[in-house]
Amino acid sequence: MRNIRIATLLILALIMMAGCKKKSESVEKKEEKKQQVGVEEVSSEAVDQLYEYTAVVDPEATNNIAPTIAGRIQKIYVEVGDRVSKGQKLVSMDATNLDQQKTQLDNLETTFKRIDELYKAGGISKSDWDAQKTALEVARTAYNNLMTNTTLTSPLNGIVTMRNYDSGDIYAGNPILQIQQITPVKILINVSEAQYNLVKEGMKADITIDVFEGETFTGKVTLKYPTIDTRTHTFPVEITLANANGKVRPGMYAHVTMNYGTFDHVVVPDNCIIKQQGSGDRYVYVYKDGKVYYKKVVLGRRMGNRYELISGVESGDLVVTTGYTKLNDGMEVELIQK
Repeated sequence: MRNIRIATLLILALIMMAGCKKKSESVEKKEEKKQQVGVEEVSSEAVDQLYEYTAVVDPEATNNIAPTIAGRIQKIYVEVGDRVSKGQKLVSMDATNLDQQKTQLDNLETTFKRIDELYKAGGISKSDWDAQKTALEVARTAYNNLMTNTTLTSPLNGIVTMRNYDSGDIYAGNPILQIQQITPVKILINVSEAQYNLVKEGMKADITIDVFEGETFTGKVTLKYPTIDTRTHTFPVEITLANANGKVRPGMYAHVTMNYGTFDHVVVPDNCIIKQQGSGDRYVYVYKDGKVYYKKVVLGRRMGNRYELISGVESGDLVVTTGYTKLNDGMEVELIQK
C-alpha cells in the first residue's frame, strides 16, 4: 500500500514538472516572437520648393492731413471712402490770420519798393536797405507758411480712410484726415534664413486674398531686408501688388506663395512620420538587416499624403509605415509578409 502511495506521488510530480517545462517553453517562445512591421522603399524626386506665408495687406503709403498750427476748421471737402488726387484741396482752415498776414506783406512790399528806389538814388544806407529786405522776406515766409496751413491738399493719389473732425471744429492735435495710397499695395512676409540666398528682387509671388475666394493675384519682390532676426531666424521681404483697380484693400488677410525652384529630395508617406513628445523633432524608423533604426528628419513640404524630407533619410531606404508604435532604436523586427 505504501509503495502504491509513493508511486502515485512520483507520477504527480513528473506531471507537474512536465507542465512547468511546457509553460516555460511557451513563455520563451512568446518572448522570442519579434515585432512585425510594414515597410516601404522611398526614393528622391523633383519637388517644387513652394512656401506659403500669411500676412496682412498694407498701403503703399499713409499720410495724415493736419495743419502745423492750431485753428478752426472752416470746411472739409471729402468723406471717408472718397478717392483723391495729388494736389486736390481737402480742407480749408480759418483764413483770418492769413488775411492779416497778406495785408502786412502787401504793406512791406510797397515800403520796400520805395526804399529800394531811395537806395539806388543814394538816399539811404545799405544797412537800412538790408534791414527792410530782411523784414520783407520774413513776412513772405510767414505768409507762405500760413497759406500752406490754411489750404490743406493731398500729397498723393489715394483714398480717404479716416476723418476725425467736422467743419467748424477746432483742430486739437489729431489728424483731420488720413489718406492711404492703395495702388499699389504691399505685403510684408517673414522668410526663414534658409531661403536667404534664394530670394531675389523682382521674383514673382502668387497672392490669394481670403475675401476673394478662388482668385489669384501676382506680385513681385521689391525689397529684401539685409539682416536676420536673431530670435526668429527670419528676415522681412516686401511684396508689391500693382492693384491697378484698387480691389485689394489694406487690412485684408493674404496668403503669399513663393517658388524657390526645384530640388531633388526624398519623399516619404506621411504615416511614417513620428513626432517626439516634448519637442518639435520628427523622426522615422528605417529598416535594415532585420533591425530598425531611429532617424531624425527635417520636413519640407507636405504634398497630399506625403512629406518632402530635407534631410535624415536617403533614397532607397526602407521606412517603417506600420507597427512602429512599440519600436526602439536597434530593435530586431520581422517584416509583415505581403
